[in-house]
Amino acid sequence: MGIKVAKFGGSSLCDAEHFRRVKAIIESDPDYRYVVPSAPGKRFDADEKITDMLYQCHRMVERNRSHEEIFAKIAERYRQIARELELDFDVEELLLETSDAIRQYKNPDFAASRGEYLNGILLSKYLGWDFIDAQDVVKFDRQGSFASEWTNEIMRDALQKHERAVIPGFYGSYPNGDVHTFSRGGSDISGAIVARAAGADVYVNWTDVSGFLMADPRIVKNPRCIRELSYRELRELSYMGATVLHEDAIFPVHKAGIPTNIRNTNDPDDPGTMIVMQPSEHRDDGQVITGIAGHKNFSLLSIEKAMMNAEYGFGRRVLQALEDFGVSFEHLPTGIDTMSVVVADRELVTRKDQIIQRIQQTCQPDSIEISTGIALIATVGHGMTSAPGTAAKLFNALYEAGVNIRMIDQGSSEMNIIVGINIEDFETAMNAIYRAFVKD
Repeated sequence: MGIKVAKFGGSSLCDAEHFRRVKAIIESDPDYRYVVPSAPGKRFDADEKITDMLYQCHRMVERNRSHEEIFAKIAERYRQIARELELDFDVEELLLETSDAIRQYKNPDFAASRGEYLNGILLSKYLGWDFIDAQDVVKFDRQGSFASEWTNEIMRDALQKHERAVIPGFYGSYPNGDVHTFSRGGSDISGAIVARAAGADVYVNWTDVSGFLMADPRIVKNPRCIRELSYRELRELSYMGATVLHEDAIFPVHKAGIPTNIRNTNDPDDPGTMIVMQPSEHRDDGQVITGIAGHKNFSLLSIEKAMMNAEYGFGRRVLQALEDFGVSFEHLPTGIDTMSVVVADRELVTRKDQIIQRIQQTCQPDSIEISTGIALIATVGHGMTSAPGTAAKLFNALYEAGVNIRMIDQGSSEMNIIVGINIEDFETAMNAIYRAFVKD
């Protein structure tokens, strides 16, 4: 028997009916050994997420005001789930203890973590599985950075004592035991951590979509689902804005060589997307590209100086100027006498003049120009490396759509071509690239 670890998102555990779907999924495959739940999400558009309401509770406590009116709404959500599932345990005592603890600790992370904690207890009761508190097995250092190896050792030892268990996502603890959370969406990371510690054969991330799509459906109509992609491709797409999976959830399972399967709780028969170490040599869909993703609101810092290529340390001094003012760069397309640095607009809002002055002082360039209103689009795929004419097809598609290319950056792996365009051309460019490579 293999080992599967399942993570279920907030939309997959928003009410009793979804709990039933989750139980049916788990019981359909005896390989499922460990489950990582999120807090209940929205049941309908106007609904509130439990985590958002828990943060509201903390803010009320912080102002020395009663949080009970807000917590009453939270408690009723859990009561309703327990009631409809006919769970035989004292949920009222659990809810009272939680409300008192939120008031006592006055810790925003502790308050926010109670959504996963309560959902984990309810799910463990419903499945008849053991419950392992993430506070005991997920560790952060004193600075709040995730302690991966320490956690893996503690988690591995804990899992070996439980044949089947529920471990809530999103949170862990500092060395002193105080609760600390990952960033929002961090249950994806928790699931990957459990999968690594369990030595899982596969990590199944259940959500409300049937895997990754080749493009943003808000921009490209009915994009195809990606049936298989590598962790490297996922990293590129996630960095450029694809958000089905929390970006940091890649590393624990990637490090352990464990594939990740993105599945839809509402359509459990759909195979979803399989994320693997290395892509199959001949992918079934025959696609040259794997996906397209993009971001808006970048600036292009263009520096020109004659004989730049012969001047030792020029590039280092440019990047030092950015570092001195706490600014990170995205890309570095260069020429013989030119160097361009792509920076997110938000990084330059208050520091643009200082950075330009520092570069002028340390590099003495012939000219510096800043272009704003840039959008970046990444076209990603292992198939691009062995398909002649990929770049030509991409650039021709943009030309025919009337899109002016401001910047081109192709990684050394040849798995990724990034173009910089004007923001107003973003949607047009995304559709043009997609249509050029995907034939319906």
